[in-house]
Amino acid sequence: MGMFSNILAKLGFGSDKVEAAEQAAAPAAAPAAVAPEVTAISQVDVVAQLEALAKANAEKLNWKVSIVDLMKLLGLDSSLGARKELATELGCPAEKMADSAQMNMWLHKTVLQKLAANGGNIPADLL
Repeated sequence: MGMFSNILAKLGFGSDKVEAAEQAAAPAAAPAAVAPEVTAISQVDVVAQLEALAKANAEKLNWKVSIVDLMKLLGLDSSLGARKELATELGCPAEKMADSAQMNMWLHKTVLQKLAANGGNIPADLL
């Protein structure tokens, strides 16, 4: 299971979303000529879940601006190595990978965008 799949699973996205994320992140054996079928997406209340986790957490974690805090709230490894693994999985540009601050900003935005694309209710101001 990939890092992004772990994020989806922790937020309660259905197993079909987790499997689709794993397939999208895996290197293709052959060029994908056929686009996956689009089906109705049931929305996951990501904001409510993360706000509840933040409220219950003793640390002041701001998931809205920090990928480290987002990962900590979900009980995931937020180390630099884990973030680099997630960034690689999601296709972070090499120039951003060389600078951890740029990588973190890219990663935070990309994770929220991918959550929204998978049916998460991410506010537009965070995207």
